[in-house]
Amino acid sequence: MSSPFHIISNSVPAPVLAGSVDPAAHPRPEWLRVKFFNGPNYQDLKRLMRTLELNTVCESARCPNMGECWEHGTATFMILGNICTRACGFCAVPSGKPAGPPDEQEPERVAEAAARMGLRYAVVTSVNRDDQPDGGAAIFARTIAEIRRRLPACKVEVLIPDFRGDWNALETVMAARPDVLNHNTETVPRLYHEVRKGAIYGRSLELLRRAKSIVPTMPTKTGLMLGLGEEREEVLAAMQDLAACGTNILTLGQYMQPTREHLPIVRYVHPDEFAEYKRLGEQMGFSHVESGPLVRSSYHAFEQEAAAHD
Repeated sequence: MSSPFHIISNSVPAPVLAGSVDPAAHPRPEWLRVKFFNGPNYQDLKRLMRTLELNTVCESARCPNMGECWEHGTATFMILGNICTRACGFCAVPSGKPAGPPDEQEPERVAEAAARMGLRYAVVTSVNRDDQPDGGAAIFARTIAEIRRRLPACKVEVLIPDFRGDWNALETVMAARPDVLNHNTETVPRLYHEVRKGAIYGRSLELLRRAKSIVPTMPTKTGLMLGLGEEREEVLAAMQDLAACGTNILTLGQYMQPTREHLPIVRYVHPDEFAEYKRLGEQMGFSHVESGPLVRSSYHAFEQEAAAHD
């Protein structure tokens, strides 16, 4: 975070979608309210991340579970800087042109943090780096290797971008043998243009399909956000597509608008509806479905990976 960045302004107000939630008239429901944690573990982890000049998606994406996870000594490392080359309508990570190439020493610092935390399970994600020939795949692979070098018993899950369909980049990551390969689909095909600028639904499916074909025994994982205006049948159709790719783990959670400049919430999805998607997802063949309003891709990741092997 100490590096200079060139940031594209996101000051243009988000479009008001038909039927979107008015926060003043419809406050956040009880099931989306979280307890704020600010204990010693939280403060220690925050200091460690600043000392080693590391980013976390917990902070950059304003995750509602950050206090809980940090107080329990878990965090999701975000590599390749803190500036994303895409400007997705849902994401709080700053977008723009990164000031320079990825930090070649970052994998060692991530491994150092993991060692100091004594992790048994590490989750590593990144911004999109479309400015790099391999999208940052080599840094992903080195980060996996460095964590394993420092902590041989630590499992590593990676949440990767689509690398713009560069399948050689995908193979670079897969060759490092992460324990779980995660790539989020995020939403249904109809909403991709607004929600995932620069991404293609079919490309994300192909990535998950190829990852499973490269290492069939490696669990693959993906996630969807709900509440952006998708219809029930669209969600079920996307779930069927993902199951057909051999995806093992599916996460489903409520979209929360990070700022007034991001896409609005169209509706709050009730916990009972999330429970139904979990039941239907298990019937479709997913090894594990984590479904609930506060679920995020890396929330309880260790438990998700263990459940996928049951």
